[in-house]
Amino acid sequence: MLKDQTFLITGIADENSLAMKTAEKILENNGKVVCAGLGVTPFHKNISEKAQAFLDKNYNDFQTACHKVLGDQVYTAPLDVTLPESLDFLAKDLYQKDIKLNGFLHAIAMDKTIRQKSVKPMLEVTVEEFNETMNVSAFSLISLSQALLSNNVLQNGASIVSLSYIAAEKVSSFPYINISIAKAALERLTMEIAHELGRKYGIRANAIRFSPYMGSKAGNATLNAEDVEKANQTSPLGNALPEDLAHEIVHLFRKETRITGEIRHVDGGFHIMG
Repeated sequence: MLKDQTFLITGIADENSLAMKTAEKILENNGKVVCAGLGVTPFHKNISEKAQAFLDKNYNDFQTACHKVLGDQVYTAPLDVTLPESLDFLAKDLYQKDIKLNGFLHAIAMDKTIRQKSVKPMLEVTVEEFNETMNVSAFSLISLSQALLSNNVLQNGASIVSLSYIAAEKVSSFPYINISIAKAALERLTMEIAHELGRKYGIRANAIRFSPYMGSKAGNATLNAEDVEKANQTSPLGNALPEDLAHEIVHLFRKETRITGEIRHVDGGFHIMG
């Protein structure tokens, strides 16, 4: 289904990340993956020892998981989407290695207003926290697309998929407030690039809202088991599984589809409930 096609996967933190499940499914369908994860780059200057240690551990966990699950030969690279130089460096490295991309998965998100499963009320969020979350979790879709296109890495007819959830549209009981606004922006940006890149390059772009998921490092840091079970009981089909999400992403990555600009739901029907 995806033979001779290569996709960039972002957002892998560990073996159980949703992005990892997607990478596995691409390989099962005869495609290839390259993976980028947060880590120290040559463009991080004067960072603290604490920040250095965090980035080193994050990248080591990412790289270890990729090699264990996807194989020792899988391409991995550090990426900080807040640094234009890092984005350009990644794109140039892919170009120099003659790696052409048929699409990418945007699964990048960060919100420092969530700590130990507790979230700041919106009126207590600082402008710095708001802008940082928006930059990492939403605008990075644009900056990554720009870098890949300007370096002739992202091919005509490619497919872009971004990950979101229902809190982008509705106030929810889950611990998502500031990040939900960024996800709403991500969805709107997805529609904009579906229009712009579709007309110019034939590139498709879609977003997927997925069920609450605690299996990954990120999900476990924010959600409680009660949150996940509540969604499971509310959803007509129960919570969707990572495998369900991976199937949908692979479907959207197929060249044969003319699906673009959609906000799709892989959530067991959670979104239809009142």
